[in-house]
Amino acid sequence: MIAAGRSRRRFRWARGQKAEPRAAEGGAGSGASGKAGAMNTHPADTAQPEEPPLPPGPLPTHVRGISMEQQSAQEEWEAVEDIQSVLRGRSAGPVPLISFNEALQFFQTTDLSECRKKIQATVRRQGLTALLHFLFGPPRLQQQLQGERDLALAIAQCGLDNNQAVHMRILQTIYKKLTCSRLGCPRYGAHWEELGFQGADPGTDLRGTGMLGLMQMLYFVMDSQMLPLALEIFRLSQHETQNFPFCIMSVNITRLVLQALREECLSRECNRRQQVIAVLNDLYAAAFLQLYRVWKSQHKTIADSGFLLKELEFSTKKNPKQLLKSLETYVSRSLVSTADGIRQASSLSISSGRAGEEINFMGICDLQVELEGEARLV
Repeated sequence: MIAAGRSRRRFRWARGQKAEPRAAEGGAGSGASGKAGAMNTHPADTAQPEEPPLPPGPLPTHVRGISMEQQSAQEEWEAVEDIQSVLRGRSAGPVPLISFNEALQFFQTTDLSECRKKIQATVRRQGLTALLHFLFGPPRLQQQLQGERDLALAIAQCGLDNNQAVHMRILQTIYKKLTCSRLGCPRYGAHWEELGFQGADPGTDLRGTGMLGLMQMLYFVMDSQMLPLALEIFRLSQHETQNFPFCIMSVNITRLVLQALREECLSRECNRRQQVIAVLNDLYAAAFLQLYRVWKSQHKTIADSGFLLKELEFSTKKNPKQLLKSLETYVSRSLVSTADGIRQASSLSISSGRAGEEINFMGICDLQVELEGEARLV
């Protein structure tokens, strides 16, 4: 939520005019503004319906002594009621977070026939390229896994739909987890730019990845082992000099993972684990971890993003196993560090309890990601 008196952060990568937050009276978002440095997605302009005339009576805000920023904050707060009503229907309770498995079950049971018509399961090869791939390329995905692969590709063809409550819950969950907020937010507004989208409407930044781009963000923030990493990367994305658009970067990594899947670079790992979507999620997290380590340790900026994404594309296709191994090592070390921290906190709690001292425990948003050695793309 954008609170009154709070200045909005403007990333150095943004160009052009910022999109203004959506007023509660309007029903649709403003067009996406700016362009994120070397990023590859291009938001489309969205139509903004004419607002109804204001009823006579109330005095202008400057007469009442309310600043324009306060009025904007009040309008965004009132707009929360609109998004909450869409999500809750007739329920009066708070909007619950949605887990990755619940969201995936929704797509598994939803008719995606139109989306399935658009998918291209594998890259078409001809001539010598096809022969070399057949002789020396990776193995084909086993037949029993092709349905799960097609589901992932169909989700990537599915756009963000305001009329689907699950889609809106996914969006709200990502916002709440990244901002560590219990409050929801309007469907449109400048708060999405602060998360790293290009404009006021996240739906315009999902080209090429569709809802799979949001699903992988959802996995990142809802998995208990991945959340500390996600928050640390998000914190780095708002650094004074090393800032980058977190959500746009996430969408680009999802795009790289999809390319690796279509080129059958992940077939061997999928066949070994007898899973597809889980492998995609792990490779997404592993690629984001690798990017984070290089970005932080080598003091990269948004000007380096194109080159780093190119290297990351090579890694996801040629060395996915090495990336996944790096993620596995990170998770193992995180579990050990967490266990040690709990034991240490318990010991301090007992000793301080006897001495009558107060202990301040670390929150999940304060956890740090350990960098191992000098990070570099592989």
